[in-house]
Amino acid sequence: MAVAVQGINLEDLKIYVNQIVELSIQDYSGEEQAAPFIKKSLVKVGLCPDETHVRVYFDDRNFFAIPGSSQVTVSEKEWVAFDETSKLYYVIRKVD
Repeated sequence: MAVAVQGINLEDLKIYVNQIVELSIQDYSGEEQAAPFIKKSLVKVGLCPDETHVRVYFDDRNFFAIPGSSQVTVSEKEWVAFDETSKLYYVIRKVD
């Protein structure tokens, strides 16, 4: 069951750290932008220096950034952030 839409809460993302997850960035229509879901291990999450984005790290150097103003929906198996400006969905989901 999904929780109501909210802003990004780092605590919600921290449960995925040191886990192998499936990641995808999708456009507004729900179609995948670049690649299908990929499996990655997340190393850490944190704010960028100017605190406008949340960084999701795959190792000490590589990350993707999600605008901090994104609206988030959290369910038992999936975390989804929607950025209104870019019309992109950032999806992180647990691997069974």
